[in-house]
Formats: sequence, C-alpha cells, structure tokens
Amino acid sequence: MDGDCEPQPGQAIIGDAPRAALERAPAVGSHGVGARVALVRPSHTLPISLTGTDCALKCAHCGGQYLKGMVPIDQAGADGYTSCLISGGCDLQGRVPLGASLDRLAELHSGRLFNWHVGLASEREIRPILPYLDVVSFDIVGDDRTIREVYGLDATVADYKRTYAMLRRHGRVVPHLTLGLYGGEWRGEDRALEWLADQGAEALVLLVMVPTPGTRYADCCPPSVNSVVDFIERAGVVLGDVPVYLGCMRPGGRYRQELDPLAIAAGVVKIVNPARAAVEMALAQRLSVSWENECCVIRRP
Repeated sequence: MDGDCEPQPGQAIIGDAPRAALERAPAVGSHGVGARVALVRPSHTLPISLTGTDCALKCAHCGGQYLKGMVPIDQAGADGYTSCLISGGCDLQGRVPLGASLDRLAELHSGRLFNWHVGLASEREIRPILPYLDVVSFDIVGDDRTIREVYGLDATVADYKRTYAMLRRHGRVVPHLTLGLYGGEWRGEDRALEWLADQGAEALVLLVMVPTPGTRYADCCPPSVNSVVDFIERAGVVLGDVPVYLGCMRPGGRYRQELDPLAIAAGVVKIVNPARAAVEMALAQRLSVSWENECCVIRRP
C-alpha cells in the first residue's frame, strides 16, 4: 500500500494498541465485560479455485490476483483440512462455473464443510451443488455504477437482490460487503446496508478494499479507518441483532493495527486474522475470547 495511505497516528500507543481505541471502547458498541468475541485464523480451511487463475472479468480491485493464492481444483488435496472455500474466476455474466469438477468436489466434501462463492448464479446453476452447499458467501453491492465500473458487469443492484433472495431459499447465505470498493470511495454502502436490513441476514461480513499490486486500484487509498469504524457502528444500529464480522480482506500494516481494535470497540463480534492490537483490546476490555480456525462463516454445532 502506498505510504500516503497509511493512517496517521493521532495519539500515543500502548503496546501496539492505539490509546484512542482503549479509551473509546467502553462507550461504544454492544460489548460489555464478559461479552464474547471470536478471533479467527482460518488455517483449517483450504481455498480452492474452480478456474485456476483464470477470470474473464479482471475486476478493478482484484484483477485475478487473489486467485493466485488458491489451489486449483485439479491439484487440491484436502488432507488435514476440515473445510474448503470453493471459489474461482467469473465469466462475463459474473458467474463462477459451478458445474465444473463435481466428482472431485463430492470427494473433497466427505467429512468437510464447503463455503461457496457463486457470483450471480442462477437457480438452475446452483442445483447441482446443493448436496455440497453448506454456506454461501455472497458479495452485495449498493450502487449500479460500482457494478459496471469495478466488476465490468451489465447488471444492477436489483440483480444482486434477486440472486441473494434466491440463494437464501436454498440454504445458508452470509452477505459480504466491501467498504470503499469503488477505488476507496464510499459509494452505495449505506444503501446496501438498508436493503440488507429489509431482506434480512443472519450475519454480515465487512471487508475493506485493499490497494493490490497488479490491479487498476493499485495506487488507490482505502477508506479511512475512522470512516470504517463509523460504518461498523451504523451497521449495528441499522441491522439490530444481526452480528457483524470483520472479514479477511482488509489492508495490513499500520492500517490493520489501527482498525482492528477500534472495530472490536465498535461492536464486531468476530474478526479474521486480527492484529495483535485487537487481541490486546479484547483482553483489556475483559471480553470472553474464543479462537476459530476456519472461514468466519463456517458454523459448527
């Protein structure tokens, strides 16, 4: 990330945790002494791509770069893993080719849970994977321009609403919302929150745009830490009892050290790959901390 994007520390640091976070925590969010927060390091979830590194869209924030960190389905061996993230590149309609490698997926699913990225799949396209569909992580968007210019799709927010509603008829769906997806700018996130409150959700995973080398947004800055924290607080108000998680995609370095403890202060109940500052925050506030080792949307008895 460009150095100009790094948040400027406004107060002294206690260890690695911003003093501002420690001072603010008791006054905001839903946490009290003994409240639970889950810290996640998804080492037991194998990320699998159904398309290798191929993607027709080459979205502005990703450009296929994130597929390079996944295992191609024809090379996947899941020994030692208790779950899999099943994803891949999209076609020009924003769909992941779900029908590919069903025999191999059936083998991998034995004794494991699957978290799926399906894109704008149709009902016909998801039917073959229903026996292996434990949960879907579905990206929601609240702005037509973002869909066109970031994803390059001839689609609208209404298409995302319809797909989300359809998927929920067939199984568990946990919506994901990327803050600052439009090159770090706020565009439609509040509208997405409103329609999600209308349609319902069992949880919301918040992500933050990462300026990624090799993408069109490589030189963009993510939204400010303070604006992300403010949005987390608004999400808690708008969604009521719906738990809010902070997911794996967000900038690292100083940004994460600043954001993560403030996110806990603002009320997130689960955070993936937390900065040490967040762990210190949870302990300082005497929260009941648990550790998980799979994708944050994986649910086990």
